[in-house]
Amino acid sequence: MAAKLPFFIVMAVLSAIAVQGETDFQVGDDAGWKLGVNYTTWAEGKQFKVGDSLVFDYDAQYHNVLSVGGADFKSCNTSANGVARTSGKDVVTLTAPGRKWYICTKGKHCESGMKLFIDVVAETEAPAPSPTGGEGNSANAISSTYLAAVVIAFLAMVVMH
Repeated sequence: MAAKLPFFIVMAVLSAIAVQGETDFQVGDDAGWKLGVNYTTWAEGKQFKVGDSLVFDYDAQYHNVLSVGGADFKSCNTSANGVARTSGKDVVTLTAPGRKWYICTKGKHCESGMKLFIDVVAETEAPAPSPTGGEGNSANAISSTYLAAVVIAFLAMVVMH
């Protein structure tokens, strides 16, 4: 039993560090990236920091994701410079602090509200994310680092037995 105590201390420290890691935000939670979702409401109360990722999950036949500037976001300029993401499961890693804008360029989707604005803070500025309101916020904001720590802890326990 005494030999296992240091192992549990190490795992507790690793878990505490992992909680502060990157977060994958499922845009729109369970609804995903589609018409009829209020993305302004979805983003409220969330802290987006450098290193986090946005996961856009959508039907690629009907939607896409384009990163645009503020003016193009406001006017829903679907011919803005840039290449639209079209995989249906796009992961956008937030690499720099500042304002970020995303729209769907299909039909009049942007004008119908299929657009997202977030403000990304530097990693050292952001407190730990705390879900507020909405269904599934905590389940959809899973830290990949935390998940890795849990898997490592499980494997280590199996090996120690």
